[in-house]
Amino acid sequence: MEKAAVIRAKLDPHKFIRRIPLAPHQMQDRLTRVEDAIVLCHLGLPRIAREDWSLAIDGLVGRPRALSFSDLMRYEKVSVTSVHQCAGSPLAPSEPTQRVCNVSWAGARLADILAECEPHPTVRFVWSTGADYGDFAGVSVEAYVKDMPVDRVRSDVLVAYEMNGEPLAPEHGFPARLVVPGFYGTNSVKWLTRVTLAEARASGPFTQRWYNDPVRDECGSASGRTVPVWAIAPQSVIVAPAPDATINASKATEIWGWAWADGGVGQVGISVDGGSWQPALLEPAAERAWQRFTLSWMPAKCGAVTLASRATATSGECQPASGRRNAISRVSVRVV
Repeated sequence: MEKAAVIRAKLDPHKFIRRIPLAPHQMQDRLTRVEDAIVLCHLGLPRIAREDWSLAIDGLVGRPRALSFSDLMRYEKVSVTSVHQCAGSPLAPSEPTQRVCNVSWAGARLADILAECEPHPTVRFVWSTGADYGDFAGVSVEAYVKDMPVDRVRSDVLVAYEMNGEPLAPEHGFPARLVVPGFYGTNSVKWLTRVTLAEARASGPFTQRWYNDPVRDECGSASGRTVPVWAIAPQSVIVAPAPDATINASKATEIWGWAWADGGVGQVGISVDGGSWQPALLEPAAERAWQRFTLSWMPAKCGAVTLASRATATSGECQPASGRRNAISRVSVRVV
């Protein structure tokens, strides 16, 4: 495969960085503010000026290309509102997380860009390479590289240059990044510099060593196989009432929150103190955004009460009770 020169950007800082995300009870806004959006940089923060940025398209294509930022701006501008979720630490893949936000992206369709490069019919995967490099968990990494099935590109994958109507901030991938709506954020490569079309998956540590979940058999035992951390599994959080809130026993309280999944959520249930799942009202899916659910709850007793929400995707997949990154979370309140 013919390769163009790799951008070697200055990283500042040149280390792992992250922003502590909002807790569920702080996720009050439908559209998360940029300053509250999740930030995780495995290798550091590249500093690239627009005029120095370029995107190489190579691999199994009839017409390799190198796009400048001006070239990128000539494509139709497309917007999509999407839940954006961190998959959690690749060193602790089963640890439950709620590192999530809901933002609007804008940019060019990757499908439009690739169509002009004449992809070969044998292409099965699209590799995306960022400008970041360095060490992660004791492993030296030449560049952050991820992959996805080529069929996913035909949906709403973007080379994005705006977030919530403004140019990307450096920590969110300025000047341009990949956005794969419906996939965990690790797949939406920031500071995108190269897209490679290939027949096989990429061979780097972020596709082979990390971000692969074990497949378990019907008895729950490890099968020895793994699946890539791609599609977002069904998940939900209760926004209100907040943890340790005091609830009036004499009147109904609204329980509400957000639910999301690749392909949308079809049902959300609410459980009180481990009881049966009561169906919540759930707004219809719109684009790739999270969906609001509500339930009017009249407490049956006073004292400590534990609330839980459980999302079921339109595919039928349900949030697990424990042991997975999308495990059910619970909120403890006091009824007086």
